[in-house]
Amino acid sequence: MTQPAELAIPPASDAPVPAAEAQTVVAAVLAEPQPTPAAEEAPAGPPPAASHDSPPPKALVDFMLQGWVPPTGVLPQPIEHAEAFEARRRALSAKYPGETLVIPSGHLKVRSNDTHFRFRPSSDFYYLTGDLEPDCVLVLEPKADGGHEDVLFVEPNPGRSDQTFFTDRIKGELWVGPRLGVPESRARFAVHRAEPLSGLRAYLEAAASGRPFRAVRGYDHGVDGALAQSDRDKELGAHLAEMRIVKDALEIEELRAVVDSTRRGFEDVIARLPRAKSEREVEGVFGLRARVEGNDVGYGTIAAAGAHACVLHYTKNDGKVVPGELLLLDAGVEGNSLYTADITRSLPVSGRFTKAQRAIYTLVYQAQKAALAEVKPGNDFMDPNKAAMKVLAEGLAKLGILKVSAEEALAEERQFYKRYSLHNVSHMLGLDVHDCAEARKEAYKLGKLKPGMVLTVEPGLYFQMDDLTVPEEYRGIGVRIEDDVVVTEDGHELLSADIPSQVDEVEAWMDRVWKKAKKRRD
Repeated sequence: MTQPAELAIPPASDAPVPAAEAQTVVAAVLAEPQPTPAAEEAPAGPPPAASHDSPPPKALVDFMLQGWVPPTGVLPQPIEHAEAFEARRRALSAKYPGETLVIPSGHLKVRSNDTHFRFRPSSDFYYLTGDLEPDCVLVLEPKADGGHEDVLFVEPNPGRSDQTFFTDRIKGELWVGPRLGVPESRARFAVHRAEPLSGLRAYLEAAASGRPFRAVRGYDHGVDGALAQSDRDKELGAHLAEMRIVKDALEIEELRAVVDSTRRGFEDVIARLPRAKSEREVEGVFGLRARVEGNDVGYGTIAAAGAHACVLHYTKNDGKVVPGELLLLDAGVEGNSLYTADITRSLPVSGRFTKAQRAIYTLVYQAQKAALAEVKPGNDFMDPNKAAMKVLAEGLAKLGILKVSAEEALAEERQFYKRYSLHNVSHMLGLDVHDCAEARKEAYKLGKLKPGMVLTVEPGLYFQMDDLTVPEEYRGIGVRIEDDVVVTEDGHELLSADIPSQVDEVEAWMDRVWKKAKKRRD
């Protein structure tokens, strides 16, 4: 989004923007008149020299390499919560004595030709280091007396001593900002040792020839090429996922913060609805909140109006927003700590549900309440799903949509209810929106709920426009209600309890937001 020139933008920082300041920024942007679309500027991007660049003459290189303030040599302070990342590395170390473990951050990904997407590190790498830079590799190197030494391979920062600082479009400091550097990374991430990336290949080849190793695959071509793959790698990935499946207190606080930010993003959208013309506008409004208060959206926003809500992962967001229809908004803010919320609400664009919309919404809400009652330690992960599907099947039978009994529809060999509700109601949530996907089934889908697990509860009903088994008044209605839940010692905590979901409360919530927005405009 093009930023109005008169808007004060908060300075770049590792710290999240305070909520009050973020609210001011978002409100200022949303109050602006809609700009006339303009041609996008081509972002500065890689490779080291682009086809439209001119090579610098030697005189320019010599001139650029002098006249700069010398670096201070002062090392940065450790990142916040460095002790939590250290504890995770030690826990991983204890699992694999005597083995070399390799976890890469990943590389920039091409968006178009020589431009890249904004970088986000692999979740396992971040979980163990807190490092947000691309191209890094964490190695846990076994020590002779037991345990491991943490070795972090990073891109050096040559400062102004090498012409790449102004000629390299990928890593040059004047193009993309400074890298932290080798000694600085050791201090910042509180690892035992940091080494330049140039030595990684030889290091890995030596490690592979001398002791057993495991690596997280698919993020770094250098790592994948240097180390032969084996089933040991898959087991490492599964173990990391299972380490992450139970959240510590710090992680739960991060999730609570991004859920709160997501609520504010939903309220931004509600405030915009009376003027909103398109799903893309809805997506943009929510995305502004995500970028002002956090790192980004945690996944592609689903802003599905009308019958588009019947497409479960509708991210084209190219349709119109029409009064009288529902808007299914499935969105989450990803914080600067990379933890993401995942919330869905189905909102009446005009502020009031129609009779048919209310009937379907109420059924989905009842299914969610039944599912939430089953979120407690010791229950099967699938228990909330079973409870929700039972309520949906019974409701569909009462509405005359299912032509068989609920019991028949729920039978394993039939599952007829899935025509109208294709998905299960829960997945794990954390650094990834579908978190811990590499975990073994017995630790996840076929496992038990444990305190500290964070999951979604999200039943839905979707009636396609061309489905002749559905009464005409329900066709084109899609409803999903999704909340984020942490399992506690004696039950659960609804992290998104402040985001209304009961049908009358949703209407009242929208009224409050609209009145507040009108007062602000007046």
